[in-house]
Amino acid sequence: MLTRRKVLTGGAGGAMAALASLGATAAETPWDLRVAEYRVSPRNWPADFDLTLAVLADIHAVEPWMSADRIGTIVAATNHLKPDLVLLAGDYEMGLSYRETFARRVSMSDCAEALSELNSPLGVYAILGNHDLWRSRREHVRQAFTAKGLPILENRVVRLSKCGRPFWLVGLADQWAIPAHNGFVGFDDLPGSLAQIGDKAPAILLAHEPDIFPSVPDRVALTICGHTHGGQVALPLLGPLRVPSRYGARYAYGHICENGRHLIVSAGLGMSWIPVRFGVPPEITLIRLGLSSVPTSLSKSSHVSAIPDRPATILTPDALHTLAEDTLRCQLGG
Repeated sequence: MLTRRKVLTGGAGGAMAALASLGATAAETPWDLRVAEYRVSPRNWPADFDLTLAVLADIHAVEPWMSADRIGTIVAATNHLKPDLVLLAGDYEMGLSYRETFARRVSMSDCAEALSELNSPLGVYAILGNHDLWRSRREHVRQAFTAKGLPILENRVVRLSKCGRPFWLVGLADQWAIPAHNGFVGFDDLPGSLAQIGDKAPAILLAHEPDIFPSVPDRVALTICGHTHGGQVALPLLGPLRVPSRYGARYAYGHICENGRHLIVSAGLGMSWIPVRFGVPPEITLIRLGLSSVPTSLSKSSHVSAIPDRPATILTPDALHTLAEDTLRCQLGG
């Protein structure tokens, strides 16, 4: 039987071989960019209501890894996907320990300037993440985003409509707003936010941390989160080394179904903790809602090259690479 000890000792050769096979790709992932596409039809979303969402999470603007120019490249790639709605899932501020020798903070004015070029018929909506609140940064993001016409939802809802079909977008305030002795104190108010919904139109919840998901009621068709970076560093056989969640790896990444409720967690774009991504490339998350979006064959995702000092290469639909596959329907009543 293959045990954890054998992986770390006698099985180390196989693990190292697996690492070597991924090394060439994984080592470049801080500057890579992929589109992870999910096609889902939740049971409480109208089957004939097609909606495409693009999600940008955890930008963590800091040079040299996430400059304003690189954010602009990501914006251009997102616009190329032609989503109906763009959602910004928090953590725009840098998440690394500040060391002027190695890294330089990108101002939120420059970040907002780049993000203001996002274009979608139903607009662009943002929430804040924990790194946007720590170290008295909250007003930096708020002022910069407001100046560029990027609305921030904190325990607020907005009613949107596509082709006469309404739905609600619920933006939750951050759950890790204030570090405390035994965890964090949040500004989030899920019951108060949901109470603002004024009719029976379907609802989408945008929250930074996925830890809220066990408390999300069936009234919400889909919950969308970031924060975890998919673990940021995921080793073959061992998986993610560090997931910032009280649930461990339960909500680390991807499409999760629990009791018919749907959650999608983006791997995000930037880095915190350490300036390394391994096995978890940065991604634009593309979500297609509605029964007609569910394919009869495997879903596919595109790959976008965004290496610094090179022009972005956006693959055409005829040249899509399979990146993520989704079961599309929850096994437990989805």
